[in-house]
This record gives sequence, structure tokens and C-alpha cells, in this order.
Amino acid sequence: MTASIKKVYVLQHEYQRPDGCDDAKFIGVYSSQELAEMAIARLRTQPGFRLHPNEFCVSAYELDMDHWIEGFVSAEEASKPR
Repeated sequence: MTASIKKVYVLQHEYQRPDGCDDAKFIGVYSSQELAEMAIARLRTQPGFRLHPNEFCVSAYELDMDHWIEGFVSAEEASKPR
């Protein structure tokens, strides 16, 4: 029996503020791309979002698997000379 691959669609809103900092908002997780796009249509005219209506991002993820496996370093560690 073959397991079917299940995906979810993560919706975020991301833009760079005038002070140069990134502003990211996690909006939700949807069972289809279509439902995520419908959420964008509902939200893009809302306060805050309407100032950046094209900064929505939908990412598809397969369930039950690792998506970041490389590890990470802090900003402080990354700025140290090697």
C-alpha cells in the first residue's frame, strides 16, 4: 500500500519596513493553494495589508518530513571572522 503525499499551504505576509527591518506575519495553513489564494483575496484590502497588497507568499510543504536540515548559526556567530 502506497501512502499518498499530503501537502499544506502556508500563507505569510512579508515586507521590508522603512527602517530596513523585515516584517513578517504568519497568516495560516490551508489544505489547498486555492484556499490560500482565497484568504489573500479576503485580506489584501484590510488595514496594514492594503499598504502592501502584493507581499503575500504561499509555500507548499509536504507533511511528515523535515524541511530545514542544514542547521543554523546566530547573527553574532555569522559575523565573526573565520
